[in-house]
Amino acid sequence: METFACLYIIRGEPYRPGTCVNLSAEETVAGRSSKHSSPDISFSNAFISRKHFMIRKEQGRAVLYDMGSRHGTEVNGNRLPENTPYRLQSSDIIKLAKGMIVIHFSYIFEDQTLEFEPMLNTERLHAIEEPIVIHWEKRECIVEGKKITMSEKEYSLMKVLFDNANQLVPVEDIKRNVWPERSAGPDGAPDVSIDELNALVYRIRKKYGKHSFIISAVRGSGYILEKD
Repeated sequence: METFACLYIIRGEPYRPGTCVNLSAEETVAGRSSKHSSPDISFSNAFISRKHFMIRKEQGRAVLYDMGSRHGTEVNGNRLPENTPYRLQSSDIIKLAKGMIVIHFSYIFEDQTLEFEPMLNTERLHAIEEPIVIHWEKRECIVEGKKITMSEKEYSLMKVLFDNANQLVPVEDIKRNVWPERSAGPDGAPDVSIDELNALVYRIRKKYGKHSFIISAVRGSGYILEKD
């Protein structure tokens, strides 16, 4: 059966970050494996129910149902009522176990993986607990008590990502917000290479600490800033 949609696992043991799960069956169940059950997408996290959520193909669309899970299923920051249909859209972010599992949904299938480094849960908790303050009007950021001045491009990129936190920001939108002075390229967006954009993200991670701002990238599509 042909793939009509896919899930990119941004974070969720035992899967490698960036794993692409093809949604080709009429029903796909995600949960925690046990001696008596083995869901189609099997996570090892103890906070995941054995049958946590299901994605069903209905009239050519992907529809998600929380299957009465104990800790719930969130889509774009909103907890879904159990056993209630939710029609997924490309770029929807599914979170389980209070963000320990993060999944990106897309109707566009590409044989590719996400471009970011795996992070241990202990590292993520440390990142969340550390105080990070952004003074947008001063264009400065306070990380662990240290004042760091933003460059013009750093400010523009971080602002558009924060304004759309937990959502995929398309590459074209980033280019228009960060490089408005550039002339238009063949796609109508400012003429900025992916390498140049990736280099800016790399500088931000290095300058502010790679766990201060959790920025995930879907190659060729855009970036997601995770903000709980």
